[in-house]
Amino acid sequence: MGHQDVSYDQGDDERGESPGERLDRNWNELLQELRVTQTGIQILFAFLLTLPFQARFDILQGQQIHLYVAIVGLITASTFCIISPVVIHRILFRRRAKDELVKAANKLTMAGLMMLGLALVCATALIVDVVIGRTAGYIAAGLCVLLIIALWVVLPRILLRRSDDQYE
Repeated sequence: MGHQDVSYDQGDDERGESPGERLDRNWNELLQELRVTQTGIQILFAFLLTLPFQARFDILQGQQIHLYVAIVGLITASTFCIISPVVIHRILFRRRAKDELVKAANKLTMAGLMMLGLALVCATALIVDVVIGRTAGYIAAGLCVLLIIALWVVLPRILLRRSDDQYE
């Protein structure tokens, strides 16, 4: 018997939660994750916004400038995705739509994290390109992609498999 995907609107027999309690717990856990993520995004975003005003920013050339603009775009989009669940919650507050809120917030969070990951890969590529050279930048970006795949895709699947084996 494998790990079952439990709908957001069902209670959790293991915890003795009602459907409403489960939604509240899921929402609170998601908000805590968003707080952690948002801090990192804000720091990176603030750093990126100050770069054009630095004396050495003009050393960036063609492809580097395009990559910088792409990074700013990715961080901006990631920020919108990470902040949107709070805005949606305010709009849906007391309208008995928590199930839809939690589902949408989960999707927005995943999208925001994917864009953040891509922005980090690109930012690493840009920094290494400027400091060492273009080939080293490509290598650094490739290593970042491998690390993201290992930590964000492979590791969760391993942990899920272990969890499934534990409950069989």
